[in-house]
Amino acid sequence: MRPFYLLLKLSLNISFRLFYKRFLVLNKHKELFGSTIYVSNHPNSFMDPILIGSLNRPIVHFMTRSDVFVWWLKPILWSAHMLPIFRQQDGTDTKGKNTDVFNKVNSSLRKGRNILIFGEGFTDDIPIRGLKPVKKGPIRMGFGALESINWSKNIYISGIGISYTDRNTMGSEFVLDNGPKICLNDYKQSYLENPSKVINEVTRIVEKNMQDCIVYVAKPARYSLLEGIMQITRKGYNNLNHDDHIPLLKRWNYSKQLATWINQNVTDESTEILALQKDLDAYFNLEKRMKVQDRFVLAKKEPELVSTLNNWLYLILIWPFAIVGFIHGFIPYIISKKVTEKIMKRRVFWGSVKMMMAQIIGSIYNVPIIVLVTKWYLPHWSLGILYYFLIPVLWRLSYEYAHQFKEIQIKRKMKSVDLSKFAEKRAELEKRINELIPVA
Repeated sequence: MRPFYLLLKLSLNISFRLFYKRFLVLNKHKELFGSTIYVSNHPNSFMDPILIGSLNRPIVHFMTRSDVFVWWLKPILWSAHMLPIFRQQDGTDTKGKNTDVFNKVNSSLRKGRNILIFGEGFTDDIPIRGLKPVKKGPIRMGFGALESINWSKNIYISGIGISYTDRNTMGSEFVLDNGPKICLNDYKQSYLENPSKVINEVTRIVEKNMQDCIVYVAKPARYSLLEGIMQITRKGYNNLNHDDHIPLLKRWNYSKQLATWINQNVTDESTEILALQKDLDAYFNLEKRMKVQDRFVLAKKEPELVSTLNNWLYLILIWPFAIVGFIHGFIPYIISKKVTEKIMKRRVFWGSVKMMMAQIIGSIYNVPIIVLVTKWYLPHWSLGILYYFLIPVLWRLSYEYAHQFKEIQIKRKMKSVDLSKFAEKRAELEKRINELIPVA
């Protein structure tokens, strides 16, 4: 393991705990090294590799699109265990360049190292609750490595699934699920007889395992049906509308079960359910246009959703820490936000880039502040070091402080709005869901 990779693994592990409200890593593989090709879905661009590399135990080398490897970044990317993969749109002689890369992959697998590759190939701009067809490249890579070492060592392949409640929002949640390992050596005889058939077969198995690791809706046209039902029942994996008292794992399993039911039961002839989907879409689109959050529609039934008591308690109790966090974190936050949104045209990159950039800028920005504070106010330098490592926590408190203040303003404003028509429509939708969807 290269030192920079270790540093990232440790520091980002902490960053995730501050960026996300909660998360789960399921079915962890225990081996640091295991000659395994991990194939993951790719819902969140830069966030996915750093998340898998930091939170999973196995040490991995990342297959990364080659256009990222500009000259000044190459040493950093090499230190972070990244290997380029060349695509047709990257220019001429991609086959020759990839041959060199695959030789390095073969060598890594022979030495017991692990490879991480994203089987979908790219990230969608619009979030999906699905999985695009998994490419055959990872399976070909595994069998190619076995051929290069004359089948003398076991090489494995494993699917990974990541499900976010909202991929770019601080305070959201995710579940990372690791699928079972498949030993490619078990297919030796069949592969020698018919390589194409076996590659297709193993690709289908890995794809199915990946589907089992996420909240998976087979048809994109049904994404909004799942999302609408989850929001009305508040039992599912929607970031804005869910019951926070329900454990994350239970909400994730509920959403998977609901998605499976939709896959198995909803067809183009399911007129009542399709009419329900249309009405759900209309209801939530109207809320969006009117700038109404669904929790305010539930205010009479669940008044705690609009109570400001907890918000005021937070403001009263946390303000000293929030001020300190603001001093240390505001400038790095603003710089990372402005720069990211200016240079990154695709919003899918924003969450991960902002988090990484704020971490780097904040680490540098706060060194002279801590030196001065230690010199003038603290009795020993060790307290200054401790203070330095507490800065991310203080900044997170200040960020939450601003959020709680905004919450009070929103709740005050919404108290004067008549939402009775929304409440009637919501009650009707809830009744139809309970009648038509047995797993809801």
